Amino acid sequence: MKSNLTREEALELLKKYNKESFHILHGLTVEGVMRYFAEETGNGEDEEYWGIVGLLHDIDFELYPEEHCIKAPELLRAAGVGEDMVYSICSHGYGLCCEVEPKHEMEKILFACDELTGLIGAAARMRPSKSVMDMELSSLKKKYKDKKFAAGCSRDVIATGAERLGWELDELLEKTILAMRSCEESVNKEMEQLQ
Repeated sequence: MKSNLTREEALELLKKYNKESFHILHGLTVEGVMRYFAEETGNGEDEEYWGIVGLLHDIDFELYPEEHCIKAPELLRAAGVGEDMVYSICSHGYGLCCEVEPKHEMEKILFACDELTGLIGAAARMRPSKSVMDMELSSLKKKYKDKKFAAGCSRDVIATGAERLGWELDELLEKTILAMRSCEESVNKEMEQLQ
């Protein structure tokens, strides 16, 4: 898997269409999570590709929320992004806003983790530490079960994502906490530099 963009070019592309810090934070977080999972699943040689897919997965969401994953191919192709990556990026919207099905392991992980990183991030902000570093699976599961908490994060998508990967839900939750721990410090530093 080869990216047509450098990481720096991908970040500039994300910032071109996303001005709200929340959306940039989410992109950086999903990038870090995808890089972690590339290593964890034995796909370390594709870590850059996985990361860029994570970074750009919501490229169209801020400006075109009603056309999410529909507008993305146009924006990505205009920047010279290859068709494989366009497909991978759009696959996280499968069944919600597009019919691009996640097939590759990386696409299935993106589908499973996108909503979940939002839920874990919201749970982390409620903690005294404001961090995932001291978050345990048991406390995340309580938040997950509370349908009013982070109501915009679809539990159905998260559960379907775990199923598509052949993972138990608890396994997905725990691995994603670890993935977010792996990148929390670097994401926070990068967000400070972008302010």
